[in-house]
Amino acid sequence: MKFAAYSFFMITNSIQQKLEKLQERIKGDVFTAETWRLMYATDASAYRKLPLGVVRPKDASDIKTLISFAHDEKTSLIPRTAGTSLAGQVVGGGIVVDVSKYMTNILEINAEEHWIRVQPGVVLDELNKKVQPYGLFFGPETSTSSRCMIGGMVGNNSCGAHSLIYGSTREHVLSIKAILSDGSEAEFKSLTKKEFLAKGQENTLEGHIYQNINAILSNPENQQEIREQFPDKNIPRRNMGYAIDLLLESEPFADEGKPFNFCTLLAGSEGTLAFTTEIKLHLLPLPPKEKALICVHHHNLEEALKANLIALKYQPGSVELMDDVIMECTKSNIEQNRNRFFVKGDPGAILIVEFARNSKEEILDIAKKMEAEMRQAGYGYHFPIVFGSDCARVWALRKAGLGLLSNIPGDARPVAVTEDTAVHPEVLPEYIAEFKTMLDSHGLSCVYYAHVATGELHLRPVLNLKDPKHVELFHTVALETARLVKKYRGSLSGEHGDGRLRGEFIPLMLGEHNYRLFKDIKATWDAQNIFNPGKIVDTPAMNTSLRYRTGEPFRNLKTIFDFSKSGGMLRAIESCNGSADCRKSAIMGGTMCPSFMATLDENATTRARANILREFLTNSTKTNPFDHKEIYSILDLCLSCKGCKAECPSNIDMAKYKAEFLQHYYDANGIPLRTRLIAYITKINSLGSILPSVFNFFVENKFTSGILKKMLGFAPKRSIPALYKFTLRSWLKKNTPNAEYTEGLKGKVYLFADEFSNYNDTGIGIKAVKLLSQLGYRVEIPKHGESGRTYISKGLIRTAQKIANRNVSLLKDLISDETPLIGIEPSAILSFRDEYPELVKPELREAAVKLSQNALLFDEFIVREAEKGNISAKQFTSETKTIKLHGHCQQKSVATTETTKKMLTLPTNYTVEEIKSGCCGMAGSFGYEKEHYELSMKVGELVLFPEIRKAADDILIAAPGTSCRHQIFDGTHRKALHPVEILFDALKGK
Repeated sequence: MKFAAYSFFMITNSIQQKLEKLQERIKGDVFTAETWRLMYATDASAYRKLPLGVVRPKDASDIKTLISFAHDEKTSLIPRTAGTSLAGQVVGGGIVVDVSKYMTNILEINAEEHWIRVQPGVVLDELNKKVQPYGLFFGPETSTSSRCMIGGMVGNNSCGAHSLIYGSTREHVLSIKAILSDGSEAEFKSLTKKEFLAKGQENTLEGHIYQNINAILSNPENQQEIREQFPDKNIPRRNMGYAIDLLLESEPFADEGKPFNFCTLLAGSEGTLAFTTEIKLHLLPLPPKEKALICVHHHNLEEALKANLIALKYQPGSVELMDDVIMECTKSNIEQNRNRFFVKGDPGAILIVEFARNSKEEILDIAKKMEAEMRQAGYGYHFPIVFGSDCARVWALRKAGLGLLSNIPGDARPVAVTEDTAVHPEVLPEYIAEFKTMLDSHGLSCVYYAHVATGELHLRPVLNLKDPKHVELFHTVALETARLVKKYRGSLSGEHGDGRLRGEFIPLMLGEHNYRLFKDIKATWDAQNIFNPGKIVDTPAMNTSLRYRTGEPFRNLKTIFDFSKSGGMLRAIESCNGSADCRKSAIMGGTMCPSFMATLDENATTRARANILREFLTNSTKTNPFDHKEIYSILDLCLSCKGCKAECPSNIDMAKYKAEFLQHYYDANGIPLRTRLIAYITKINSLGSILPSVFNFFVENKFTSGILKKMLGFAPKRSIPALYKFTLRSWLKKNTPNAEYTEGLKGKVYLFADEFSNYNDTGIGIKAVKLLSQLGYRVEIPKHGESGRTYISKGLIRTAQKIANRNVSLLKDLISDETPLIGIEPSAILSFRDEYPELVKPELREAAVKLSQNALLFDEFIVREAEKGNISAKQFTSETKTIKLHGHCQQKSVATTETTKKMLTLPTNYTVEEIKSGCCGMAGSFGYEKEHYELSMKVGELVLFPEIRKAADDILIAAPGTSCRHQIFDGTHRKALHPVEILFDALKGK
């Protein structure tokens, strides 16, 4: 056994060395480093297998070279796009071929004939944005539409929420260009009977493929087996094995059948037959513009399943289900909690019924009739109707389901095992009842959600796949479910495919005879088993090669941040299930993840960082498991923007994990000088403020500042922030507005003199005090320390903890609802709300939470007082101004920019447009650092800089973050104002 293991290692090592040399022969990228292999060892499934390496091809010629290499080295290729597969389709021991970086072009659009030709790495939502101006779109829509790619949709034959009317991907694929296993190119498209037979006469691999399928489907015994064993034809979602049942209904095998098209077989083949390089898709006219969602609240799941049958009578575009477990998970997610606006109470289940019609009145009439029928049957207690842009918020809540389930604390979580079963909707209530009985017999609970309209619910039993007993139960539940689905003539895979998860059960579901046909097809197309082996045929046992090793004690890491809510830091990291929400491009908007948006590299995603953290912290043999350069390298491009904390459905907070990691890494490797100086910048500024003119001379003088920047590793093109001529604290001691008055004051507020407003942006701080004073508030700066933001961002969190402890101790008995703490710089004041409650010592946590509730952004306070009637538009100018606002990352994540917009529109004729930018790219000190400068500017160029350059000179640019304002100036030479400055300048009689 030891010799066999050694031999395998030597063979693997030899192939990897040859793979590295392959870089000389291809235009794309080759990676064999352990970190890259670990990043690609998992997808969104429960599986893990270390590949030999990763290649990102640039074109078809690169793929041909890879196929030749795989032939010579007796290895395999695993086609991959966004890696969102739930059944382990892109997990394997061969070479992962990732087309998501370069093969991303839209090649041709024919609006008149309603088709588009694309490479496999084109993202679905981006495709739809491109064709929307033509009044067209691609019908199938998955919950991962913001990042899933057409190649993956074809491979899995994806469906989505609207499959009720648009069907699956295969129904919209017109042709596919692919490279076959011998390196030859082929184009598959609709053929007449004559063309089909002519293809079979060719003495090529393509010709043999046509001969093979003709022999199989012409055989009466095969025809009978296919028709008897495949799922009910009336079930639209059937996706097991190869779709020979559908090919059987085409010419020349069926009278008056559709023209033969091998795309029907390639769709759903999971990359096991050929390597797709181009796809031609049929597009549909956009649905009617008037849409509405009727969100039917039910007492329980059973009621919802029966109400679904009533909803279907009214011809909806979609009916989706969310159960109470999903709804409960939405409460703990920052972004999705905002999308619960339509939810009343705690329903047992909600049906989301969508109608698209030509008028609002038509929809209201349908909704009224449907509600009446449901109420008469005793189904549903609340029927809110959602129109317009709010529909997107409801769908966002529904689409977040997969990621949200990772938030459930502990090791036992809802897992993908029976999540893709499809039966006819009419028998769905009976099927689910039996399914529940089966789970009850094993003492298991389950989560139920998704595509109830088409009879496919995502059923996720709660299992602990770290427990050997549950790993066996994982298999048992899958097997018993397969038998149950077979009883109802359903499909074990409705849209997620077979992969590693369901391939084992194909002989049971479709019969041994048909399974042999599949093996014959695979052997004809891919005799050497090059393309994605172990999927559909010859699949290993479904409870092997799992992500977690079983039976091992959990590694409890000693941390400074409190991770008790998630059961420890490692479990918090494990919440990342690989759903790849962090792969959204800048085109799709949002903040997460700026480094990925700028590079489109997998190693810049939040998912990749979570994978590497999980792998090393779990498997490290070091006393300090954080002491790994590999982790440091993968986290280096994390801007700590906090976007993932809000936008990741799994609540991944990579900025927090990075800060925790850095502290322990520095414990082992020392703190770099630049890191120490940035963290302690407030101390430096404090000393510099004694003689600010001298300090400023050195940082502003081209010669001396150049030396400083070179010594510290700062980008030469950046300017070091100068000090104000005095501090905010010293100014307020000499200038205390309203100090002698008590009558007529609306209240007293405490201003947090953060380290940036106190030393650098003092002018903004002064305007904040004057603004509050003239609005009728007494302003005081209480005794407090700096926020600790620089220490947190640079990973010196032990020091940050001491600062947090001191600030909470000083302020806990002073700050209240009547006397709040108001902050100017979002990153500083939001430390009280974001990090402090999980950073302070245990005895101060309750006080920190209470304090956080009254630590307000400046705009939050102004809006709150305006809503009370204490501040009105009459106090501001009636002049007309237009403002473009760039929101602060942490504010967008932890709070909201809505209050900023409301504050800026207090002057009657002020209008605000928020720039749909994510992170500005500066991210504190990140953009100052020499090695990060180019990436920082790339992030800015995604959306922010172009939008500001387009703005007319008379349009005001607003940005509450000090780093953001510096970045905007460096990138556009436009001066951005703090919202405080804009509102102060709008005051009457100031």
